[in-house]
Amino acid sequence: MVKAGLESKLWCRCTPTSYRLLGGEEASSLRRTGGSHPGHTMVLQPSEGHYRDWSHGRLGPWCSPTGSPAPLSCETGCREGSWILVCRLLVPTQVSLLSMEEDIDTRKINNSFLRDHSYATEADIISTVEFNHTGELLATGDKGGRVVIFQREQESKNQVHRRGEYNVYSTFQSHEPEFDYLKSLEIEEKINKIRWLPQQNAAYFLLSTNDKTVKLWKVSERDKRPEGYNLKDEEGRLRDPATITTLRVPVLRPMDLMVEATPRRVFANAHTYHINSISVNSDYETYMSADDLRINLWNFEITNQSFNIVDIKPANMEELTEVITAAEFHPHHCNTFVYSSSKGTIRLCDMRASALCDRHTKFFEEPEDPSNRSFFSEIISSISDVKFSHSGRYIMTRDYLTVKVWDLNMENRPIETYQVHDYLRSKLCSLYENDCIFDKFECVWNGSDSVIMTGSYNNFFRMFDRNTKRDVTLEASRENSKPRAILKPRKVCVGGKRRKDEISVDSLDFSKKILHTAWHPSENIIAVAATNNLYIFQDKVN
Repeated sequence: MVKAGLESKLWCRCTPTSYRLLGGEEASSLRRTGGSHPGHTMVLQPSEGHYRDWSHGRLGPWCSPTGSPAPLSCETGCREGSWILVCRLLVPTQVSLLSMEEDIDTRKINNSFLRDHSYATEADIISTVEFNHTGELLATGDKGGRVVIFQREQESKNQVHRRGEYNVYSTFQSHEPEFDYLKSLEIEEKINKIRWLPQQNAAYFLLSTNDKTVKLWKVSERDKRPEGYNLKDEEGRLRDPATITTLRVPVLRPMDLMVEATPRRVFANAHTYHINSISVNSDYETYMSADDLRINLWNFEITNQSFNIVDIKPANMEELTEVITAAEFHPHHCNTFVYSSSKGTIRLCDMRASALCDRHTKFFEEPEDPSNRSFFSEIISSISDVKFSHSGRYIMTRDYLTVKVWDLNMENRPIETYQVHDYLRSKLCSLYENDCIFDKFECVWNGSDSVIMTGSYNNFFRMFDRNTKRDVTLEASRENSKPRAILKPRKVCVGGKRRKDEISVDSLDFSKKILHTAWHPSENIIAVAATNNLYIFQDKVN
């Protein structure tokens, strides 16, 4: 793929984190033949006429077509309180090498390449997003089983406004596709959830899970390598002891910074059904994993044994009326956890009361209005996500149409209910036919528990201020993908005359949906996953 006035660079992927530049006849041959050999990666990533090189596991700086560093867009016209796009990152996973004939309009292709989600394969779709406890790292998992970690740029005196930008820190393959021969079932490699552990030393630790297996990963940096072994030569081969005449003291030599991801624990063979949630306990010694019918408690040091704390599987599966949809530990009390069900109920359990928590401590359910009863009532009442507030006083749940906030001291009804996209209530029949009604949207709190965020369709996401009761609809799209661009509120028109800045409910694109979002633990920085694109916005425009 060649861009006018810009030299096209081709890199060959040697290992998951190392690359070598293809030069001369080798690169020319690939361009002529349209070679799509496994492992070759195109590193040209155009963005408004600029590009970045993806090499050695890291992204280079933005460059203009002349090769010089590209300045960021001017921030004039930004108002206080406006959300602006800090950076738009495409997860650098399997980008195919494209061969383009000379008579093709390369300008058109370059402008859409890596920006149009139609180029994304199923494996590139982001399936989870999670900040670590400090907000310095942001991890994403995709349907291809890969985890990509972004690191926040350090603030510089010359470019203070670049503090909110995140660049690729590490990429690794977390899970591979497997096959259960006993049940003749394929186990997808898709990453369902990622959860960070608090940082205790220079290394970072995170949990990642697919449908069946949870893995504990250690992500660490290495900038020195040992040299001067006595029993090994420089290439690592064993030397003949008879040839060793002197004793050398090994030394550490500086080397290029390398970020390594190594699996420290693999927790497998404990779930019959698909894992939908993992949650780290506040004691940081245990965590739980939940599937459709059971919740297991694990110790981080023991991989071959877990303790079953919830089991709702009936003796006769024909009597099954509900399944577990999400579960989470209390942020401060290690004995308390909550789980939600497909019936729209939430159960709070205390592990001090009983070893097997089949009997809940508290039961949260909102009585259904008989006048609103319909064929779709049970489907849209299913809870797709449950989150404790940072204070531990409240529980937030997301069903298909609403976000609800519950007080732990009041079980009979939520204290707050927010309509996410109530204009879809009249479209439930068509949403049922195209299976969109079964989409599982997540919800997140901001650092002070005062604002709630969740996703919707047409790449819209919604924010609700609990104090002022104001809400806003924003859009993560290619049109807003210029760095430092201000997000404009969007409105959906249900009927009647449509204003210029409104979009009709019939024009919504249900293939574009924001299911996964994350909020920085202490600052107003959010991450929004839209198909294979990761958008990062911040509420800072000074």
